[in-house]
Amino acid sequence: MILRNLSELPALLGRNQCLLGLDYGSKVIGVAVSDPNLRIASPIASIVRRKFAQDAAQMIALMREREIGGIIVGWPKNMDGSDGATAQAARAFVRNLSQYSDWPKPDLPVVFWDERLSTAAVERFLIAGDMSRKRRDEVIDKAAAAYILQGALDALQHGRSADRRD
Repeated sequence: MILRNLSELPALLGRNQCLLGLDYGSKVIGVAVSDPNLRIASPIASIVRRKFAQDAAQMIALMREREIGGIIVGWPKNMDGSDGATAQAARAFVRNLSQYSDWPKPDLPVVFWDERLSTAAVERFLIAGDMSRKRRDEVIDKAAAAYILQGALDALQHGRSADRRD
């Protein structure tokens, strides 16, 4: 299921369920998770892309380790707000995940969240923290996922909503 509005999400979550945040990329998928109170996003993994079945298996394993009630997916819009090839690839990835035979929750709510410049913002933050290039490369994707998820969590706290793409 893909929602039109972020504000619909809390009503669909069970008690103590968390949100999973994804920064979809062609080479790496950054993964973050929220706390059960939907206040803080924490980076948890960077999944190096291989074959779809392997990527899906890693996602499912992460979901089973936690009480995941919904997913926030970074929506890589073009700077003019239009959808490009990367946005279409992210949508296809989510659609394929939801139809994957081992997917644990076929009705899991998904919200796409505008992620323009998220990786650049995270990289500036890591550089300001004097992190080496090697270390930045190791953490940038999961940190970007946390940045995206935190943006959605902050919007939930302040009653803002997100665009939906289905």
